[in-house]
Amino acid sequence: MRPGMVVYSKAGRDKGAPFIVLKCEGEYAYLTDGQSRPLNKPKKKKLKHIQPTNTTMEDIKHKIEHNLHIMDSDIVKALKSVKQP
Repeated sequence: MRPGMVVYSKAGRDKGAPFIVLKCEGEYAYLTDGQSRPLNKPKKKKLKHIQPTNTTMEDIKHKIEHNLHIMDSDIVKALKSVKQP
């Protein structure tokens, strides 16, 4: 798991929902989707409960790594471009 990676929830009420990883700490990842989980209140989820993909949003990753300003609308736009499983 790395910042900017697109993942899908495997468990919970949000099962099957796409998210973007903001950061990882130990066995947890902090996820956002820009709508129900905005950037200021990310979802803390165990790594075993998320399905990683090979897709990384490079522009989001760059902004996270360089502490640049990201808006929830950037996250929503990035997730709309991802093909649903």
